[in-house]
Amino acid sequence: MVEHPAFVAFVQSLQPSFRMVDVNTMEGEVLSLYQKEKQNLMQVFGTMPGRISLTIGLWTTSQTLGYICLCGQFIDSEWKLHRRMLNFMMVSSPHSENALSEAIGVSLSDWNMKSRLFTITLDNTCSSHDIYSANLRDHLSNKNMLMLKGQLFVVRCYANILNVIAEDVIASIHGIIYNIRESIKFVKGSAAREEKFAEIALQLEILSTKAISLDVTTQWNTTYLMLIAALDYKQAFNFLETCDDNYNEAPSADDWKKVEVVCTYLKLLYDSANIIMATADLTANIFFHEAWKTQAELTNATLSEDAMVSSIAKEMHEKFDKYWKDCSLVLALAVVMDPRFKMKLVEFSFSKIYGADSARYVKLVDDSVHELYLEYVEQPLPQTPAYVDQGEANHANGNDNNVPTTSMPAADGLQDFDIYLSELAVNQSSKSEIDQYLEESLMPRIQEFDILNWWKLNYLKYPTLSKMARDILAIPVSMVDTGCSIFSSGTGSRVLDEYRSSLRPETVEALFCAKDWLQYLPTMAEPPSAAVVNMET
Repeated sequence: MVEHPAFVAFVQSLQPSFRMVDVNTMEGEVLSLYQKEKQNLMQVFGTMPGRISLTIGLWTTSQTLGYICLCGQFIDSEWKLHRRMLNFMMVSSPHSENALSEAIGVSLSDWNMKSRLFTITLDNTCSSHDIYSANLRDHLSNKNMLMLKGQLFVVRCYANILNVIAEDVIASIHGIIYNIRESIKFVKGSAAREEKFAEIALQLEILSTKAISLDVTTQWNTTYLMLIAALDYKQAFNFLETCDDNYNEAPSADDWKKVEVVCTYLKLLYDSANIIMATADLTANIFFHEAWKTQAELTNATLSEDAMVSSIAKEMHEKFDKYWKDCSLVLALAVVMDPRFKMKLVEFSFSKIYGADSARYVKLVDDSVHELYLEYVEQPLPQTPAYVDQGEANHANGNDNNVPTTSMPAADGLQDFDIYLSELAVNQSSKSEIDQYLEESLMPRIQEFDILNWWKLNYLKYPTLSKMARDILAIPVSMVDTGCSIFSSGTGSRVLDEYRSSLRPETVEALFCAKDWLQYLPTMAEPPSAAVVNMET
């Protein structure tokens, strides 16, 4: 558009001295800014104390090409959670066996983080087989980079499973939903009908404050809200059918019952999604609470004597149970790192889900926590921060037996007492950090509890365990960014519009990544460099 002769003439008429920038110049400017910000981010990663976890999203184009979007999530040295886009790469066959593995390998090499990968979070359109294909898993395993024998390597997106189950259960009653939509359209079709419907509701003493409205078919939360509002007015719709010959779309009594059951269990997913969206820092520990309650409710519902309830619940439970089996260990490990719950919530929730068999599943989590801790023990500890006096650090760690042996013994005749104290210190230090942490009493369950700040304050007390907590809490259990709607994320690949699809792949990546990085800058300290990156056609 900006190079069209008519537009150029129009701009010249506004300001003859203005020189229109051509596409190559603008493209070069974008790439220059991208390279500059990439170097800044490389420096951030260079000071990153822990590991990084990836999220992988697929984008398609109107052609047969596709793009893979990789984002990294990590907790920095100040215990702040960050998510940054790393790459937006074009692949010829995004759903092919090796596409994801190759993209991950390229990204890790590009950012020099092959030894830093912790977990990979996928949406429902990816298969874990894709991740394990080619040489990626073998490479990571050979280098001993996979923690806990790779049990935590692949994580499923929680937001995505909520959307998949909700959309499937809504699809199972699509005929009834069609009738309800048509009923609402009929009532909303004229002011006279709306007025008549309001009179019927008043006559039937329906006291609902909800307003009936049509849903947005691509957002299941609006369908849920439409259905619960319609349920309040079901008598009014039935009455309307008897007194208006033009209206014959009212659902039957069985249909209304089915809608009621569906809404009961959609509410579980709806409430869970809203709780997550209301959370400022999406650390991994918050997801266990939502997942175990949903699993327990759906499991109980499958045992219902009401055939309609059990049928709908089984359909939902089948998909959520697979998610639970795949991800419950990751979710449980994360909640163990929450000092308000530790192993206690795992024990309580598993007793509700597994009943008499719960001890076996609790032991699996407990063994995994200890095994993972031992893997972190074998890793070298980071140096004590420069601002902490080493003597103070030793004291805070309860590790005073590192005091240099060259110091003169106290000349007070209490050498035996000194030996006694040193024996006590040895006995106390024999208890591991993880056991000490788990045995200490739980922190109060206050709503404003800042888990990252707690670990920041207790870093010196638990130098090894805090490294483990940092990596676990940074796992992106949901791929939906903070402040974004889970309901809008959908369940399929996102589509790149025809304008971006027409750009060169390196330009598309520069646009997406730079846009992501720039939003985290407090201010633009200086304007983008005027240097032009040479573009070869």
